[in-house]
Amino acid sequence: MQFDQDLQSIQEMRDAVKRAKEAQLTYMSYSQEQVDEIVKRVAQAAYAKSLELAQMAVEETGMGIVEHKKIKNDVGSMAVFESIKDEKTVGIILEDRVNKITEVAYPYGVVAGIIPTTNPTSTAIFKALISLKTRNAIVVSPHPRAVKCTVEALKICQDAAVQAGAPDGLIGWISKPSMAASNELMKHRDVNVILATGGGALVRAAYSSGKPAYGVGPGNVPCYIEKSANVSKAVSMIVDSKSFDNGTICATEQALVVDRNIQQMVIRELKNNGAYMLNAKEKALVEKVITLTPGHLNPAIVGQTAIKIAEMAGVHVPAETRVLIAEESRVGKDVPFSIEKLSPVFALYTAEHYEEAKEYCLKLLNLGGRGHSLSLHTNDDAVAKEFVLEMPVSRLMVNTLSSIGAVGATTGLMPSLTLGCGSFGGNITSDNVTARHLINIKRMAYGIKEVSIPKPSASTKKSAGDKEDVEHIVDQVLKQVAPKGEVDAKVIAEMVNQVIQKYQTN
Repeated sequence: MQFDQDLQSIQEMRDAVKRAKEAQLTYMSYSQEQVDEIVKRVAQAAYAKSLELAQMAVEETGMGIVEHKKIKNDVGSMAVFESIKDEKTVGIILEDRVNKITEVAYPYGVVAGIIPTTNPTSTAIFKALISLKTRNAIVVSPHPRAVKCTVEALKICQDAAVQAGAPDGLIGWISKPSMAASNELMKHRDVNVILATGGGALVRAAYSSGKPAYGVGPGNVPCYIEKSANVSKAVSMIVDSKSFDNGTICATEQALVVDRNIQQMVIRELKNNGAYMLNAKEKALVEKVITLTPGHLNPAIVGQTAIKIAEMAGVHVPAETRVLIAEESRVGKDVPFSIEKLSPVFALYTAEHYEEAKEYCLKLLNLGGRGHSLSLHTNDDAVAKEFVLEMPVSRLMVNTLSSIGAVGATTGLMPSLTLGCGSFGGNITSDNVTARHLINIKRMAYGIKEVSIPKPSASTKKSAGDKEDVEHIVDQVLKQVAPKGEVDAKVIAEMVNQVIQKYQTN
């Protein structure tokens, strides 16, 4: 009997979660040394298969460049391992003898991992490693267009973990993914936290699941080449970054903003580095393949080469073309070159002055990249400081390749394939997500301060308006004044109340 694929997918997910929960309960008893050995062995196994996994990913998804995906796999495995290997994630992780506070780490439990099609193997390895490091289990929902390579990466991690002594089932996956299964995974009662990397709808579903969730927003990254920059060096890095894996990293530069007085120099260097400047007619043709409907990126261009995208548009470009560039002056959903393109296609904005350059950057971020990243090339530290203070981004890369700099390959940032966008982008964190985000910390605190708690004062004051007290006082007053004539008892009572209130406020 043939079951509906959604039902098969959901059942497979439930089985994987059940195994993961059981395995995680066993894993809870492992020591820091046992955990660290497992994580090391998994990272080494994934690193050894970096090239093979890169080839699988390009073949299956039709996106990106094998050599570049290998670098991402290297970052997701050994670079991530090196960054977390010395972190304490088991038991007592801090003892403050001065303040008498002890911190103890404990895991969330079962992690739901959502993996994108743009970085399918590197993200899977990365999420498995940070889950294992923190004594969590993980169940992964791959992207439907990247199932084989994602599952293969997870199998490599799972096999290495078991061989190192981990309980079987600690790493699970859905081999026949569906949106229904992904949604149910995120809402499953035995899932404790979500790591969601993917499209906007999926991230919103993660945040609305009722579970703690780390989701990331889009990255419409502006790149400002300020007039003091080393133009030749800056442009070389920018083209390398934009063409890296055909633009599939969300931190890749999406639009260039340049000062007027260096514009021609920038254009010359762009051409020297394999950029093709589209004329007005060619720009119009390429716009039609960037978006099929206003504001919505055509998925067919994602991760494709500049030459292939030009061919799709009916534009002939030289064989050495690495990126396509069109001059632009407007920003908006109806302006295809101004949106996040996830491909080697650039918009070029020319700013007449510094304030206009900042305005362009802000408009681009507000269009779809708030909270993510911004790239800046400058030799003026004051400009860099002003940008980091004013721009609504979580990371500012200065004088480096934005795409791989943001994930920690060329910068001191934490190696990560999940880049938080903070409150600017509606995310719970602005960090490069790593192992520390998958542990909870409980604290034991001894009393170290003496506090004297004052006792309530034994006040004999009565509240104003106490009916019995007022009537007694009025009666006494009337007895004293009655012989002298008629007296209005209500007037006397009011006078007494006023006296009592005055006495209490003093």
